Amino acid sequence: MLRHTPIFLKRSYLRPVSIFFTFILLIITGGGMAVQAQHYSISKETISVDAPFAMPTFSIPDFANAARFNIVDFGAVTGNKELTTQAIARAIDAAHEQGGTVVIPAGEWLTKKIHLKSHVNLHIAKGATLLFSGNPQDYLPAVFSTWEGLECYNYSPLIYAFGAKNVAITGEGEIKAIMDIWRQWFPRPQAHMESIKRLYNWAQDNVPVAERNMVNDTSNLRPQFIQFNRCENVLIEDVKIRNSPFWTVHLYLSRNIVVRNIDVYAHGHNNDGIDPEMSQNILIENCVFDQGDDAVAIKSGRNPEGWRLKTPSKNIVIRNCKMNDGHQLVAIGSELSGGIENVYVTDCEAGPKANLMHLLFIKTNERMGGSVNGIYFSNITAHHLKDGILGIDTDVLYQWRTLVPTKIKKLTPIQNISLEHIRATEAKFIAKINGNPELPVRGVTLKRVSLSKASEQEIQKIHVIDFHYEK
Repeated sequence: MLRHTPIFLKRSYLRPVSIFFTFILLIITGGGMAVQAQHYSISKETISVDAPFAMPTFSIPDFANAARFNIVDFGAVTGNKELTTQAIARAIDAAHEQGGTVVIPAGEWLTKKIHLKSHVNLHIAKGATLLFSGNPQDYLPAVFSTWEGLECYNYSPLIYAFGAKNVAITGEGEIKAIMDIWRQWFPRPQAHMESIKRLYNWAQDNVPVAERNMVNDTSNLRPQFIQFNRCENVLIEDVKIRNSPFWTVHLYLSRNIVVRNIDVYAHGHNNDGIDPEMSQNILIENCVFDQGDDAVAIKSGRNPEGWRLKTPSKNIVIRNCKMNDGHQLVAIGSELSGGIENVYVTDCEAGPKANLMHLLFIKTNERMGGSVNGIYFSNITAHHLKDGILGIDTDVLYQWRTLVPTKIKKLTPIQNISLEHIRATEAKFIAKINGNPELPVRGVTLKRVSLSKASEQEIQKIHVIDFHYEK
């Protein structure tokens, strides 16, 4: 039996052996252990949200103590699009390896597309403008994206992330799109309509997405400004967004997302503020919207895409937001084939100069299928509305009515819609519901919903079951 610890096991000798093997391991792994340790500098902020439904607790990245990577140190030069684009890409690569913040300092920085990666925070500092080129060629090669609920390869969104985790866009600066060419693409000539008809038929025929290339001379499918595609743990905070070729912030097949304190001004065609699509566990708070379309438009894929991907948009809370102009405060659909459920909108305001159509507009048609279940509005104020407080229409087809025939008929069950403590000054009506006779709308409750001046009958409804209105 040994009475003493052998000398080669004593602590003083273990330490250099441990250091030696650690050093060898770092060489073998290319420093991987160090990279992993650096990722811990990105902490997590846990979010708990009250809602009328069970809202899961989720977390978002906190980059306060993470390494910082100033694009100037990577070769960015104001006014030089090529050098700045390359510098931002190199800074993103460095931040991705260690986990950290890419800093856009004060000044105006002209750039092409930006592709974010996991563990990266794109931080636009106060006094900075990140100015995106208006040349469509700067957003090629095409990437896996979408157009109005149909997956395809298209021009890259101006800021794009695919399959990323722990990713953010923050800062008190401004991101802005040059619109000269995108604006020329706003109209929908016949060649464009034929292109989206082709995309629709490809989706119906289950053509692989990799074969749906929509970049050509005639499609002119404008890209989203920001798209998080199949991402997790996303933060968008404090930034000002000015102009957008298409939808402004597109949250696609993503989860655990916080958007707060952003200021969006975009008055082009289809300029929604935020479009959560087939995405879950989302908090949108303290935001200001001034839009050419809806402030928040919740979607879940068009027809075959929503049926194929089978991912509802759900668990979405929108609170303390203000809309200065646009179409609807919140729109549900019309692309909703994957289903939309558990949406809570509270303590929001349409400003005195806003000229909205509705506060809440739910729209679908006989081709969509999907479902709408559990939409809750409370404590909302508005002034003038072109139409009314609540609109539900089950026959909204836009250009698709004549562009393609109904190939597969699938109706949308709509149920459990609740509005409480809503006030508006002037509108045509409080609620107008156009249900489907084959599948009526079910379970609509209006409680303490008031309209000071109605130019039409306050409540207009057909094909609705279990409707309750309490002034």
